[in-house]
Amino acid sequence: MVRPTGDRVRESWMSIVHQILPEARVLDLCAGSGALGLEALSRGAVSCDFVEQSPKVLSALRENLERLGGHPEAHLHRDDAVRFVERLPAGAYDVAFADPPYATETVQQLVACWMAVPFANVFGIEHSSSVVLPAIGETRRYGSTSLTFFRAPS
Repeated sequence: MVRPTGDRVRESWMSIVHQILPEARVLDLCAGSGALGLEALSRGAVSCDFVEQSPKVLSALRENLERLGGHPEAHLHRDDAVRFVERLPAGAYDVAFADPPYATETVQQLVACWMAVPFANVFGIEHSSSVVLPAIGETRRYGSTSLTFFRAPS
């Protein structure tokens, strides 16, 4: 089951990163419907890798992409998000989004991976507001949902 990012949260997410999206290499982890990556592509990102573990959800994402006319630099990966980022070098992406299921340890695992090897210059992750992440991130709360952004040192 896909728990889509709410419109208010997605708009906030995009308003935070909109200036760095043109020409950006984007990663959409736990992509679900692909709304975040698709929005990034529509705002000028040059590429987006969508990572989703569920074959059924990945099929729906593929259909969403085709309905929108496709994008030559949109790549779909059926993989576990943590396993995917563990193989990435530092700075592999300009922007990474993650919207993992709330009832898993994936939020903490993805943040730990980014802290060990900052695979994106900016990494934003959606999570339950009850989850506390390292203070080096900037957290914005929207009721029971929070977005935390981590930025790689320049």
